[in-house]
Amino acid sequence: MGDERKVPARALERAPGDGGALTEKILDAAREQFMTFGLRRSTVDDVAKRAGVSRVTVYRRVGNKDELVQRVLLREYRQFVAEVDAAVAGLPTMEARMVEGFAAVLRLIRGHPLIGGLMRLEPETMLPYLTVESGPSFLAMRGYLAGHLRRARRVTGEEGDEQESGDPVAVAELMVRITVSFLLNPVSCFELDDDEKAREFARRYLTPLLNR
Repeated sequence: MGDERKVPARALERAPGDGGALTEKILDAAREQFMTFGLRRSTVDDVAKRAGVSRVTVYRRVGNKDELVQRVLLREYRQFVAEVDAAVAGLPTMEARMVEGFAAVLRLIRGHPLIGGLMRLEPETMLPYLTVESGPSFLAMRGYLAGHLRRARRVTGEEGDEQESGDPVAVAELMVRITVSFLLNPVSCFELDDDEKAREFARRYLTPLLNR
């Protein structure tokens, strides 16, 4: 279980170009393919043709279609995470960062040309890539957030007993699951149409998780 929590989090921290120029070319082609035709209608052959390489090269460099989708999503998440980090960097408390981070996540993902578009057009196809059963994407986001929670505790001197202050991994998982749920199915009694409504929701329902 230890590796499961650590490896995906590191995946978000790797530099976008660390897979080599050819791998990046394939991922670029996959991104364009998925944005143009969606996930259901895209194949490894389509990506290979768009990248100007053989199907075998795609399999050797990246993997099958599921692995290709995961690699593209993880690369997008790296850029996305950097934007969220920038949005909350100057805030003084973990509560404030959670509130602003939740609003930023909803805003940035909804407006993202690939992830937001696929969530709107193919929510049932995207679901396996965004839940714990799929592995990398879900665990990467959970690990990233849990790491932030741990670092915040060290800074504020709140490391203490996790039974009293809450398990960072459990809190992070709840936050990711709640966020993914709203993104995949926005129909709700909660109004989260703009940043201020999202902030109010986070203040009322998410920040109490920090003390559980």
